[in-house]
Amino acid sequence: MRMRGATAFLASAALVLTGCGGGVDGGAAGGGNAGNGGGTPAPAPAPDAPLFTPPALESLTVAEVQQIIAQAAGEAAARGLPSYIAVTDRVGNVLAVFKMDGAPDMTQLSTQRLGGNAAPGSEIGLQGAMVPASAAAIAKALTGAYLSSGGNAFSSRTASQIVQEHFPPAPSTAGLESGPLFGVQFSQLPCSDLSQRYQAGGGPGALIGPKRSPLGLAADPGGLPLYKNGVVVGGIGIMGDGDYGFDTNILDIENDDEEAIALAGTQGFTPPTDILADRIFVDGTALRFSDATPQQLGTLSTNFASAPGMLVPVSGYSDGTIRAGVAYGSEASGVRAAKPSEFSNSNAFVLTDGSGNPRFPIRGGTDGSDNPSPLTEDEVRAIMEEAFGVLSRARAQIRRPLDSRMQATVSVVDTHGAVLGIVRSPDGPLFGTDVSLQKARTATFFSNPVAAQQLLATPVVPDVADVPSYVQRVRDFLDAPDALTGTHAFADRSGGNLSRPYFPDGEVGQAPGPLSVTDTDLFSPFAVGLQTDLVTPNIGAHVAFIASDGASADTPVGCTLVPEVAPGQRRLANGIQIFPGSVPIYRGNQLVGGIGVSGDGIDQDDMVSFLGLHNAGVRLGTIGNADPAIRADRIVVNVDGRQVRLRYINCPFAPFLDTSEQNVCEGL
Repeated sequence: MRMRGATAFLASAALVLTGCGGGVDGGAAGGGNAGNGGGTPAPAPAPDAPLFTPPALESLTVAEVQQIIAQAAGEAAARGLPSYIAVTDRVGNVLAVFKMDGAPDMTQLSTQRLGGNAAPGSEIGLQGAMVPASAAAIAKALTGAYLSSGGNAFSSRTASQIVQEHFPPAPSTAGLESGPLFGVQFSQLPCSDLSQRYQAGGGPGALIGPKRSPLGLAADPGGLPLYKNGVVVGGIGIMGDGDYGFDTNILDIENDDEEAIALAGTQGFTPPTDILADRIFVDGTALRFSDATPQQLGTLSTNFASAPGMLVPVSGYSDGTIRAGVAYGSEASGVRAAKPSEFSNSNAFVLTDGSGNPRFPIRGGTDGSDNPSPLTEDEVRAIMEEAFGVLSRARAQIRRPLDSRMQATVSVVDTHGAVLGIVRSPDGPLFGTDVSLQKARTATFFSNPVAAQQLLATPVVPDVADVPSYVQRVRDFLDAPDALTGTHAFADRSGGNLSRPYFPDGEVGQAPGPLSVTDTDLFSPFAVGLQTDLVTPNIGAHVAFIASDGASADTPVGCTLVPEVAPGQRRLANGIQIFPGSVPIYRGNQLVGGIGVSGDGIDQDDMVSFLGLHNAGVRLGTIGNADPAIRADRIVVNVDGRQVRLRYINCPFAPFLDTSEQNVCEGL
C-alpha cells in the first residue's frame, strides 16, 4: 500500500471491510526430513505421568494495577514523556488504560525511512500508518504477557530481535538468516476467529482468553511482562514517543524512555532473574530483555490518586475503569486443565468457554463437500495424542532451567481450515495458541489444490493489497505454471523460505522470495509481503474503529478476504504464519488437513508436528505425512546458476530428555 496519509489509509481499509459478512520460536540446528512410511513410533509417556507443574493461580488485584500505573506514570512524568499506559492480564484482558496529561493520541507505525533505493513516500503495508496510541500500548502489554511463561520472560524488545530480516539485527549482520520468529508479529490479530473479544458489562465468560491484540504483537521496546510470586500474570505497555517502531541494532544499548517507564511499572512485579531473555540463547546469540535498568529509574511513586492523567475507555478493549485480572488456569480465564473426557493426557490444557465447556472439542473433519475422506474424530484424537506425547518428551529450547520440558500448543484443522482440536501444555506461552492454528491452516492452504484459485479470487484493494499477484510471482519464481494447485506439500518452513526478503534467506543482494515484498529495500516488520497484504484491510478497519471511538464498524471475525468455503468460514480465518512448525496431513495422496505447533524452538515445533503425525500414522495405518515425492523439499530453484532446494522440516539433532536417540526424523 502506497501511503496517502493516515486518514486515507484508515478510511479505505474501513470501507473495504464494510459489508463483509462472517467472519519463540528459536531453533537449534538439526536435520532430517520426514511421511507416510513405516517404522516404530517413539514411546509416549504414560497418560497420567505428572510431567508438568501447572502455574499457580495468581492474578493482579485492582490495587496492584493502580500501583503499576502509578509507578509508570511517575517515571514518565520525571522523564517529561506523557504516555499511554496499558496493563493486561496473562490471557489478554485489558485491566486498565491510563492516559497521562499531554500524551499524544496517535502514533506512527515506524518513523524509520525504508532503506536502500526506496524512494520517499514508497512505504508499503502498514509501514508509516498512523494508529491510536492506546492501541499501541495495549499491543505492547499483550506482547510481554503472551511471549512469556514460567520458564521464559520475553519483552517487546525480544520480539524486535527475532522478527527482522537478519538475526540478530545489526548493521554488521547483513547476510545472516532472518529472525527465527519472522512473521509472528502478525498473530493475535483483531480479526482472528480464535482470539476472544472484549465484552462490555462483564458477565459470565467476559474474561476468557486468549484475547485479541489491536496491532498483533509489538516489536517496539516498552512492553514488559508482569510476574507475581514467580508466575506471569500480565503485561504493561507504554506509548508516548510517537514512534511504534523496532530496534534495528541489537549491538548497542538504547536509552529508551518508554522501556524505562515500563520497567518502573514492573517494580514489585518483575520476572525471576534466571528466566530473563538475556539468559536464553538462540543459535549462540543471547536474546535481549531490556536495555533499561532499575538503577536508571527515579524515585517510585505508588500513589495512583496523584498520577497526572486519567483512565480512558478504548473501543473494543476497555470501558475506562480498572478491573482485576483473572488467574490463568482457572475456568474463568478460558484456559484450564483438560478433563478426562476432553483429552486422554492429564498433563494437557484446553481452551474453554468459561462455563465448563471446551471451545474446540476434538471432532472429525467438516469438509466432506469436497474431500472424499475427511479426518475422523479418532484420527484427530490420535494425531493430537501422539503430538502431545512427542512434546512431553522433548527438551525445551527457550525455557530455563536447562533441560526443561518443551511447552507448546498443538492445533489440527481440516482442508477448510475448521478447527478440529487444540491442546496445549500447561505453561506454554499464550502467543503459541493463535500461532499454532495459523501454522496448521497455512500448511493446509498452500498444499491445497485450490490455493491458487482462492488467492486469485481475493479482491484487489487499490493502494492497499494485491493478493492475486502473488500467484504469478510464485509460478515465475519456481518456473512452475501449476504451482499452488496441490502438486506439492508445503510445510510452514517451505512457505517461509519463499516469504523472506532475500532468497536464499539472508543472502544480501539476491532477489526477494515470491511471497515477500517485491523490493527488498521496501521490507520492514510492518510490510513483509503476502502475510501483510492478506490482513492489512482488516487491521485498517479495526484501527479506524478504535480511532473513531466505535463510530465506524469493527473488523468482522475471520481475517483475509479469500472467498468463503461456507457462510462465515474462510480457510485463513486468523491469517497465515511464515515460520516453521507445521505439516499437512494426508490420507495416501489425498490432503485431509494440517497440524501446527508453536511455543518453543522452531525445530522442536517442526518435530512435534511431523513426528507426531508420523506416529499417529503408524498407530492407525490410515493417515500420515506427505509422500516424500511431493514434499516441497523436492522443489529446486535456480538462483544465478545455483540450484537451491526448498526445505520441508528440520528436526533437532538429539531432542529428547528420556533417551539419547539422534536424528529422530531421518528417513521418515
